Amino acid sequence: MLDESLLDAPDALADADRRGLLRGAAEAGARVRTALRHTAEAGLAALTPEGRPRAVLVAGSGAAATGAADLIAALAGGSAPVTRLRPTGVAPAAGALRWTLPGWAGPVDLLLIATTEGSEPGLALLAEQAYRRGCTVVAVAPRQSPLTEAVDGSRGLLLPMATAPNDWLEERASQVAGPGALWALLIPLLSLLDRVGLVTAPAETLQLVADRLDRTAERCGPAIATYSNPAKTLAAELADSLPLIWTEGTAAAPAGRRFADVLAELTGRPALAAQLPEALPAHGALLAGDFAGGADPDDFFRDRVEERQALRARVVLLRDRPVGGLTAAPAARELALGHDTAISELEPEEGSELEALAELIAVTDFATVYLALAGGAPV
Repeated sequence: MLDESLLDAPDALADADRRGLLRGAAEAGARVRTALRHTAEAGLAALTPEGRPRAVLVAGSGAAATGAADLIAALAGGSAPVTRLRPTGVAPAAGALRWTLPGWAGPVDLLLIATTEGSEPGLALLAEQAYRRGCTVVAVAPRQSPLTEAVDGSRGLLLPMATAPNDWLEERASQVAGPGALWALLIPLLSLLDRVGLVTAPAETLQLVADRLDRTAERCGPAIATYSNPAKTLAAELADSLPLIWTEGTAAAPAGRRFADVLAELTGRPALAAQLPEALPAHGALLAGDFAGGADPDDFFRDRVEERQALRARVVLLRDRPVGGLTAAPAARELALGHDTAISELEPEEGSELEALAELIAVTDFATVYLALAGGAPV
């Protein structure tokens, strides 16, 4: 059950937030600026690429690295094939994971390694394998880490990961899908891909991303009351629901998938993400079944005092500019409301694709943290 009174009690929220997730969300803009400064200090602006890579391979461990890989695939997939290298191993622990290059990878390909830890032996082995194959290797990792030693120098380019403005939070938030960790990994990689011509992400645009994150944090912060706070409102709406996250637009799709991932990791509740218009047939049966908003209980007169409330589907529509100006949003609303299913909508302000992406991620990250804290999740 969601304790909605906690949402409007900033001091109580701070006490419950033992891993500093709210502060991490608020400092996302500052993390972007720190990452930009680190990439400049690493000499990225002086890089003179010989041409576009044939393909981009992305490897990393943890929720932040997975999210960064998904975002890169969405943003750069139209310019070159982007493949995420999925780990194998006998356990989810970083030390047990191994990554392998595909057989076709060679000197014309680019390997990106992203990690908030840098201590995974499998990633160091992957960097060695790529060096022997002639692949260009770029890694974003903490400055003092085994991966840094494996990549830095003639074997590849190291872009130091931006740490949090409050370093004492770093250890607490590094193991979860904190928003700061995502931007610390993503921004250096976007700067690199802009340099090689695969995405359009100059420093000026990334500064606008930082500004958008700051403005969103002001609207979604713990001191802002629920009735005027989009993140708290969304958290309250998702209480005791099964979120069906429907996305429309290039930027919205990876934001929706990240939303589903962090909901599962931070709140322990399931969520399903799908893109419009495919989401309508894919999730239509859920709206007509036991999860439908208008579904009737088996026994109206049964004792509900000790019974946990059943989950009901709720559609969360994340929208960016639809491709070609065509939109499936009216059909999505009609399907949801036709099955007595509530719907929440988020649409970013005008701006670049990266700014829209940043706003959607920031609002949903804040909403997830509020849902976790007020819902009693162990964060």
